[in-house]
Parts: sequence; structure tokens; C-alpha cells
Amino acid sequence: MSKIIATAAIRGAHRMVERAEEALTKAIEEKGKDAAVAYPNTAYYLPIMYLFLGQKVEKLGDLEESLAEARKLLAPVPSEELWLPYLGNTLDAGVATLIAEETIESLKLVTGPNPVDGIWLGYTDDSILRTQGIKLVDGRMPGFAAIVGSVPTNEQAVQLVRSLQERSILVFMAGNSNGRAIAEQLAEEKIQMDWDTFLVPYGKEITSAVHALNFAARSAMTFGGIEPGNMKQSTDILMYNKNRVYAFVLALGADDNAECEDQVITDEKYATAAGAINFGFPVISDVNIPEILPTGVCTYEHVVSNIPVENIITRAIEVRGLTIKIENIPIPVPFGAGFEGERVRKEDMYVQFGGKYTDGFELLRMKPMDEVTDGRIEVIGPEIEDMTEGEAYPLGIVVGVAGRNFQEDFESVLERRTHEYISCANGIFHMGQRSIIWVRISKDAQAKGFKIKDFGEILVAKIHNDFSAIVDRVDVTIYTDPEKIKEPLEEAKTVYHQRDDRIGGMTDEDVEDYYSCTLCQSYAPDHVCIVTPQRLGLCGAYTWLDCKASHQINAHGPNEPVPKGTTVDADLGQWENINAYIAGKSNGNLDKFSAYSMLVDPMTSCGCFECIAGIMPEANGVIIVDRDCQSMTPIGMKFSTLAGQIGGGVQTPGFVGIGKLYITSPKFISAEGGIERVVWMPRALKEEISDRLKKRLEDIGKPELYDMIATEEDAEDPDSLLEFLTKVGHPAPTMAAMI
Repeated sequence: MSKIIATAAIRGAHRMVERAEEALTKAIEEKGKDAAVAYPNTAYYLPIMYLFLGQKVEKLGDLEESLAEARKLLAPVPSEELWLPYLGNTLDAGVATLIAEETIESLKLVTGPNPVDGIWLGYTDDSILRTQGIKLVDGRMPGFAAIVGSVPTNEQAVQLVRSLQERSILVFMAGNSNGRAIAEQLAEEKIQMDWDTFLVPYGKEITSAVHALNFAARSAMTFGGIEPGNMKQSTDILMYNKNRVYAFVLALGADDNAECEDQVITDEKYATAAGAINFGFPVISDVNIPEILPTGVCTYEHVVSNIPVENIITRAIEVRGLTIKIENIPIPVPFGAGFEGERVRKEDMYVQFGGKYTDGFELLRMKPMDEVTDGRIEVIGPEIEDMTEGEAYPLGIVVGVAGRNFQEDFESVLERRTHEYISCANGIFHMGQRSIIWVRISKDAQAKGFKIKDFGEILVAKIHNDFSAIVDRVDVTIYTDPEKIKEPLEEAKTVYHQRDDRIGGMTDEDVEDYYSCTLCQSYAPDHVCIVTPQRLGLCGAYTWLDCKASHQINAHGPNEPVPKGTTVDADLGQWENINAYIAGKSNGNLDKFSAYSMLVDPMTSCGCFECIAGIMPEANGVIIVDRDCQSMTPIGMKFSTLAGQIGGGVQTPGFVGIGKLYITSPKFISAEGGIERVVWMPRALKEEISDRLKKRLEDIGKPELYDMIATEEDAEDPDSLLEFLTKVGHPAPTMAAMI
């Protein structure tokens, strides 16, 4: 390897550790050794220390031990003449740097300045990690790029991140070049930056780059089951991230007139890059820095330099070994999953549809082959050039599909994808489904030539691309005329009602095959979901029908039918074939699982669950907490702490990850008494599922139970919860003992 990089990285690590020691000394003088230090809403303490050292940092005094361990990893700074043909000392210096940077960033939450400021988002909490987890495992987010520095012009900055968004690559941004950060360049161009757009600005200092790596560290612990420990775990950490978390670092230097490269690629940046290499993440730079080309730790080269900005993404993808397909959608704006969460504010809107302003709906119907003209797109009503800026218009989208292998039950599966497809167009905002959609077209998209007809272009192209195994023909009719939309809207409402009656009545007993879902095995290799008509996947994204359609599309994909076979225990929900299947697919991690129990052999979790159901023995009942809840629960743990106990394919009796829809299923923990066991859930979750929850309680003849379920407004500890349950007469305390 390059002796220059070794020298610079080790020298930078020494400086970073010294800086962290100074910051810690100052903090202890000001706050004392017992002052608490923690990132918000995480079960992983300070993740770098927890993963590499097995240390649960909770107070300032603990950081003295962390930095002492970092000191042990620092070799003397080599002279310029010393040749180092191996990475050992440099990699150790990289870990020391990450420990120091984690120290510095965490201390900001104790002594300031607040790292969340303006465009800067600071640390990513566990709920966001898990929310994004499903995108990581299902391929919508193939990897992430950590950008350090900036580029010469704002135009280049926009082009760079748009190119990454089109490839659906998550973008972390940290550090600066000569005082200029790429996130600042994007802000000047009014580019929306947040988790919804895949553009995440951590902070302007190089130390904030550690948040990209503690994201990777938590991925390894959350999804991969990597046990936090000590440096002996470093090989497992490396192999997990190298093989499953496809990330790379773009080290950018903006100043073309710099007298020397060290003005833009500092020793501290070299040291941080060495930390990234410990995770198998290569570094690609537009600056002419020394390279490390032999393979070994990373998949291919470790450091590649002097790549022009316009070519750097292509080169980075090659070096990281990523396979990415850019979809060619015939519309005049960029298209990719990175635009899916983009908002269009009122001041940036050209026109809008639906919402509280006008009628709006989406409907997909199966038709006979001769009734669908493939590729036909018709707009009935005004096109965008006939619309007045700032006004609201109706929008009805009717998609006709025909296919020899298509089934009527697949209609709703494809129809739900309309939101995802349309949202992926840059400058288009889409929300809702069925007859409650809300859509906006931005002024920028209109200026680039986007038309109403382009909604059809997106749907035709994407349905053919994603569902070619079951769809042969697609056509689209779009209504923008306020009178002509009325009749198809009423027809759509009739179809929605008929579907709900047909699909909503399907039970687990009605089918012989359940479906597996192994999507998450790309990140959680020991976890398997079994999806039934009455129990969707724990991520909330995949129903039994979704899995059935997925198998029709790709028989060798992540979803396959699993015949139930002989019943082992009907109450628990165990079948011979299901148990045999998961024993094999979980790499021997599981022998059996119960579909309907949270106490006896419960289903495992990858980490992407929408909610956690947990037993509360004092109340003889169950609490449910969703990943958006950050408050304390009555069992003394927040969601993040609970989640840390059950992810990564671990079977934890008494706790189970679930999807929100499962809460109101007749099969919800039916082995333990079902919905009557629920004693507490966050108010926001209770309100979100209120319609379904009230209906479920009416179905069992106990509508009064809705008001008996406590929220954080009623209780946050066991005593106050028991007092509330007694006062309202909740049945759980008097039911048969759970344990």
C-alpha cells in the first residue's frame, strides 16, 4: 500500500484522538464524569464503541475507557521513508479515528453546539434505520454513498446527487473542502434534503462522517445478528458489511486551484477513509491522491483517485461491485426511487389534483386480451398546457391489464404500486391510493415538459418491467374533465367494495399454501417470514396476495409457496411442512415457529418490523409499540431498546415483531387470547388503526374495549397502567395467566 496514505492516516488518527481527548476533558470539567451521554432513540448506545469494543457508553466517564482503547490502536507515525506493504496499522488507526469521531459527535449533544442545525440532520436514530431497512433488503436502495467534501460548482453538485438518486443510491454527506460542503451547494439550489429523498446531510465537520459508519455498524447488529464485542469481532464486521452493505466513499476536493492536495484531502480525511475500509467500503476521489489498488480488505481496489466528477459514480459502482440498472422511462424528468419521498410545496407547484380540492382516484382492472391496446394512453380532459398555474383539477387514472397468467386477485397488488411508480418521477408528489389520492406537478417538472400523459408513460413502462411474467398488455385512460370523471369514479368505488368483501374474508384455513418471504435474508440471513392470509409480513409491505403475485412473476425469487402439511398444533399455528421449511431456510437457526403465539416459538424478525408486541406480566397483557414512538413504554423500555432484543433472526418468547395490519387480524396472538390482551399502545398508533380496531372489537362483541386500551397519556409505568386498567375494567388482568 502507499506509504503516504499510511503516514497521513496514522498521523490523522493521532490528531483526531488528541482532539477527542481534549473535548472530553473539557466536557468532564464542565459537566462531571457522571453526566449522561447518548444519541437519541437508539438501543446501541454509541454504536461504534458498542460494536468494536462491546462497551455500553452511558456517561462521560465511560468515554475515558473508549479513548484509552483508541490509544492502544495507534501505532507510531511512520516516517515518509517507511514502506508498509500491509494495511494492519492503518486499519487500526481507522478504528481509533472512528472511536474519536464518535466521541466528538456525541459530546456535541452534551456541551454543544447542537449538531441538528439548519440543513444538518446529525445522528440517524434507530426508527429511521428500520424504516429504511425494507428499502435496503428489497432492492429499492441498492447501496449508499458517503460524500465527503464538495465539487467546484453548484451545477456539478446537483448533477452528481441527481445521478445517485436516479440509481436509488442513498447519499450521506459530511465534511467540507476548504470550508465548502456539498450539502450547502445543494441547499443554495433549493434541493430537498432528508431521508425521504435519499439525501442525508450529517454535518459540515469531517467528524460527522462517523454517522454513515455507525449506520453501517447498526445494520450489522440489527439485521445481521453481529454480536457487539471487541476487536476479535472485526472480521465478522468486515465480512458482513463487505458482502451485504454496499457502500462507498466519495472523497471530493472542490478547489481546482489548490497548491497541494492536502488542502482538500487532509490527514483527518485519510484517517476517516481508513475507518471506512474496515467496513469493506472503498474510497474513490476526484483528487490526485495516492492509490491502494491491490484487493484484499475491500472487494476490489481500496483507494482509487483522480477520477473526474462526471465519471466518479460509474467508477465507484465498478469498484464496489454493485449491479445497478437505470430504468429508461420515456418522460422528460429524472426517475428513480431516490425521488419517491420528494415533496412539492405549494409555492413550487404548477397544478395539483385530488386531496381536499377535487375528485381523484386510481383503478387497475383485468380485462380480456382483445380489450387492451398495449401502450395506448388517452387523456380525457385538459392536458397540462390547457391548465392554469396554481389551480386544482380532477384526476382519474384507469389502468387496463391483460395477461394469460394474470389473476383478478392481483389487481389490488399492482394498483398499490401506482403510488410508488408516480412518486419516483422527479418533481411529482403523490400521496394516497384508491379514491383518496393527492398529486402535485412542480413548476420545474412542467418547465421540462412533463405532461398528464406522462403518468400513463410511467405506468405502462413500470408494469411491463416489473410484472412481465403475468402482464402482456397495458393501457391507461386518464380523466381530467370534472364531468367525465364522475361515472368511472363511482365504478371504481364499487370495485373497491367488492374487493374488500372478497379478499377481506379470506382466512388461513381457506388455503393449503402459505408463502415464504426471504427478502430480508440479504441483510438478516437467519430470518424467514411465513406470510398467511391473516398474517402479513412483519414489515407491513407484503401480504399473502403480494407474495403469491411475486412468485408468479419470479418462481425463483424471495417468495415461494409452502404447503402447510400436517397440523402440529392448530392453536399455536404450527404445521410439519412449515417447520421443516424454516429449519432449512434459516440456516438451522430455527427448528419451528408458531404463527399465532408470541410466547411459544414466536416468529423471528429481521429488524424491519412496523411494531413490537411485548408481554407485560404485571397486567397479564400485551403492549404494542410502533417504530415512530419515541416515548417510554410501561415495560420500562423504548421501542429502540425492545427492537435491539429481537432483530437479526433471534427467537425471543414474549416479544414479536409485527405489521400494523396484523393487530386487527383474528389470528393476532390468538393462542394467548388475541386482541383482548392489548392493554397499551401509543396514541398515534391507536388513532391510525382506530377504524379497523373498532370494527374488530365490534366483531367480537366488545366495542367498549377500545377506550380501555391505555396510551402514553394514561400511563407510562406499570403502577399507573394497572391503576388505569382497574379503573376502566379492562378484562386482561382477570383472564387466564399468560405465564
